[in-house]
Amino acid sequence: MTSHFKKEKTSFEYNKEGLSQLADSLVAKKIIFEKPSFLLFAKLFNVESKIKPGKFLVKKNTNLFTLIRMMRNNQQATVNLVINKVRTKAELSKLIENTLSMDSATAFQFFNNNDSLSPYGVDTSMLLTLFIPNTYTMYWTTSLPSLMQKMKTQKEQFWNAKNRVEKAKQKGMTPNEVYILASIVDEETNYDSDKSLIASVYQNRLKKSMLLQACPTIKFAMQDFTLTRIYEKYLTNPSPYNTYRFKGLPPGPICTPNPKTIDLVLNAPNTQFLYFVAKADFSGYHHFSATYEEHSKFAKEYQLKLDEYQKKKKQ
Repeated sequence: MTSHFKKEKTSFEYNKEGLSQLADSLVAKKIIFEKPSFLLFAKLFNVESKIKPGKFLVKKNTNLFTLIRMMRNNQQATVNLVINKVRTKAELSKLIENTLSMDSATAFQFFNNNDSLSPYGVDTSMLLTLFIPNTYTMYWTTSLPSLMQKMKTQKEQFWNAKNRVEKAKQKGMTPNEVYILASIVDEETNYDSDKSLIASVYQNRLKKSMLLQACPTIKFAMQDFTLTRIYEKYLTNPSPYNTYRFKGLPPGPICTPNPKTIDLVLNAPNTQFLYFVAKADFSGYHHFSATYEEHSKFAKEYQLKLDEYQKKKKQ
């Protein structure tokens, strides 16, 4: 039985279903060609008492001895949990289900239980602060407590690097508050130059005890992330995430912000800006103003162009 490796790989999962059922699955996946030989060698090498639940990755046409040895030694495949922008617990739960061996309902229930979350220094509102967007390699069978502990460790490493905790202190903020603000800034624009200035606007507003009046928090309050325009009627939403009604930062982040955005918030320049509005050329950039009078002029320009654009769309 010589190996003939190809570049293609395939995976199979073992969940304590017994070797007979596993053999059927391996035949169906064309990892092995027949069941009796597999069961014979599996028994000979005591695989059933050695193998643990998990995910295994094999190259096509791997020989039977290599396969048996892999299973006996539990050489399990790792998976990559890729965290980009996540806005809700439901979204996070689904991401975990698609990557690890657990269903989203179990994860969602865990994420909505303060008793489950307390060992990791977060509650249901602050859950997302534990997740710094990155790619995390782990075993497919990683448990929720193990995942959470890994995220807690990664969060601590992130904040302890690059003098981030000290920078937050200099801003008069905690790391979690910086994370929340970064989540708002990240939803405002994709342009780094504007992110820095938007962060400075919000920091100035916080210092003056002004309402943040951040449109992305309205979308979060309404749980509708498709909104392209925030109308007056939306601003009465009673959610504590509505920064048009409640002063200060919302109770928790509205997404998992890009780590670069967190650094842009930490390094935001000192300005006199208290207002910003999108430019009327729809470039995605913003006008920044220190006075309401100047801001009002730019805001009217933008609203006029937006009305014209939406009118044309309806024609």
